[in-house]
Amino acid sequence: MAWRELGKKRIYMNFTRTLTTTPFRYAAGSNFASIFTVQSVCASARCVPDFTNQSSQGVAGFGRETKECEIRCFHASSQVWARSDGPLGLQTPKRVYVKRGGRNQLPVGAPYACRNVPATKSNPDKTIEIFEGMTLVELAKRTGRSVSSLQDILTDVGEKFQSEFELLSMDIAELVAMEAGINVKRLHSAEGAEILPRSAVVTVMGHVDHGKTSLLDALRQTSVAAKEAGGITQHIGAFVVAMPSGASITFLDTPGHAAFSAMRARGAAVTDIVVLVVAADDGVMPQTLEAMSHAKAANVPIVVAINKCDKAGANSEKVKLQLASEGLLLEEMGGDVQVVEVSATEKIGLDNLEEALLLQADMMDLKARIDGPAQAYVVEARLDKGRGPLVTTIVKAGTLVCGQHVVVGSQWGRIRAIKDMTGKLTQRATPAMPVEIEGLRGLPMAGDDVIVVHSEERARMLSSGRQRKYEENRLRNKMIQDKPTTSDDSKEVPRWVEMPVIVKADVQGTVQAVTDALKTLNSAQVFVNVVHVGAGPISQSDVDLAQACGACIVGFNVKSPPTALSQAAARAGIKIILHRVIYHLLEDIGNLIIERAPGTSETHVAGQAEVLNIFEIKGSKSKGPDVKIAGCRVIDGSVTRSATLRLLRSGEVVFEGLCTSLKREKQDVDTVKKGTECGVVISNWYDFQIGDVIQCLEQVIRKPQFIKSESGAVRIEC
Repeated sequence: MAWRELGKKRIYMNFTRTLTTTPFRYAAGSNFASIFTVQSVCASARCVPDFTNQSSQGVAGFGRETKECEIRCFHASSQVWARSDGPLGLQTPKRVYVKRGGRNQLPVGAPYACRNVPATKSNPDKTIEIFEGMTLVELAKRTGRSVSSLQDILTDVGEKFQSEFELLSMDIAELVAMEAGINVKRLHSAEGAEILPRSAVVTVMGHVDHGKTSLLDALRQTSVAAKEAGGITQHIGAFVVAMPSGASITFLDTPGHAAFSAMRARGAAVTDIVVLVVAADDGVMPQTLEAMSHAKAANVPIVVAINKCDKAGANSEKVKLQLASEGLLLEEMGGDVQVVEVSATEKIGLDNLEEALLLQADMMDLKARIDGPAQAYVVEARLDKGRGPLVTTIVKAGTLVCGQHVVVGSQWGRIRAIKDMTGKLTQRATPAMPVEIEGLRGLPMAGDDVIVVHSEERARMLSSGRQRKYEENRLRNKMIQDKPTTSDDSKEVPRWVEMPVIVKADVQGTVQAVTDALKTLNSAQVFVNVVHVGAGPISQSDVDLAQACGACIVGFNVKSPPTALSQAAARAGIKIILHRVIYHLLEDIGNLIIERAPGTSETHVAGQAEVLNIFEIKGSKSKGPDVKIAGCRVIDGSVTRSATLRLLRSGEVVFEGLCTSLKREKQDVDTVKKGTECGVVISNWYDFQIGDVIQCLEQVIRKPQFIKSESGAVRIEC
């Protein structure tokens, strides 16, 4: 009985001390925990039922009244009773992990903790295909994400869904994929739509000055080539030509200069047939080969037009052999590529060219969906002072209707007006029809797709998502952009400077072409940093930005800025370069780069002198040590007193040192020219021999060179 009374007393004392001295903290289910605690005590000390009942009531009531309490579990056993009177339950018992199925499991009594699942990183290089009516499960499979994570994205963007098998629109699928950090490619289906024949889209490509625009002038009875600056095309022109047979063909005229490679690639991507124009008197040139590669990459058939056949030096057979040697299989040689000999100025062979194009179009059986939302392709984009952003597009499928909400690249807007290539207003545009639309909020990039959406809210969401994705890609490319380095590690690394440039042009496509051309002028000494680009005239904000970063402003095919703006730029020391011809612009920028380049320090031999005799002057305490003088005759160039001298003996370098004395006829001189005799003293060298050669060395700063090839490509060579 005494042992039981002792156990009762110890449990009561420790339990009372804990309740009265320990600060309580609140835990979920405190009433249950309090009852469980007292039940544990009761289970260990069954001999004291009165005490446990009173404690149970007191603790349960205390747990309900106290907002913050700390739960202590008392395991009253014989081992606990045998301990000292220290407070019980202050030490946290170790968790015992039970090994089940080869993995460590938490004990049953341990609290549940959520696993820290790492966030999935976006994959900017992954591109998936989406289509109208795909389910959330299908989208999850293609993106590699879980259905629950995509459901969370749908909830965040405010879209309601009933189940994971609910059909999603293409806009919602693209929005979810962009939020997941994955690029998308839209697949449009023509199932159930009205399919009708459409006109062919033909792109005219070739080398610069081979007569592409003149050939189109002859086809449509206009004169565009005479209006172009420098006589060369520097934009993509889109227009419809009505053939004498009654058929109509949509033509795209691309520039042929080397700087407009991206424009030619865009023209090949949107076209059905490529007309490769080759001058009969010039033959296959670099841009001719580039146009062939663009057409082959786009898997587009080629029709060869050999132009200028009326000239005296024309040789069509030579051109055919050159094309065949480049892998183009002509019909005359058993291939499938048609060849037509034409003359744009004399209008010879135009009927044959029309027949060849229509035959090729009939063989391709060109058809397109007429009804439904339109799919269009941006050819050019420019900024008009009164009308805002203007976008030249070609409709690929569907019908583009005035008043629709569209998303073009990362820009959006509501179509306010549609004009055809003659400038007439129209309410709708059908497939293969080039039109100019206005009403966008910003200027898109040439080559972007035009997507029709059903509401302004959807257009805003898609546009903001694409802008965010574009900015991420731009920053990523900026970070991985390598600075120019020297190709030969053995040479001395020259000093490197940066030349910031602001580019303004008339249309967005030209902006891209000029920017790409300027980046080709990067060298090991000067890095051309394009800090800002834009379409439209030069504004005050451009001058302010140029003043802030020390940039020069390049304007291509834009109007001269107002006098007040030009004077403000001159006062700020900002150089404005305006040109209308691309190779003149590149030549000016190349000269500016050469001017700013620090150059490379090189050692050149300025002159040579041959030792004819040796003179020795005895020294003394007052005059100093002995001095040996080399009597020389300058045989090449000149010898300078301030230069470094190199002594050669039998063709080998013996010594290099500074010239301490240079005299001619007992007179100290600074320079001795060719054919003159002189006396030379080299610092710390006394072993001269007759027949030695003394070279005069000088340090020269060699500037880079601007090199222009026959094809029009330019580069800076250090």
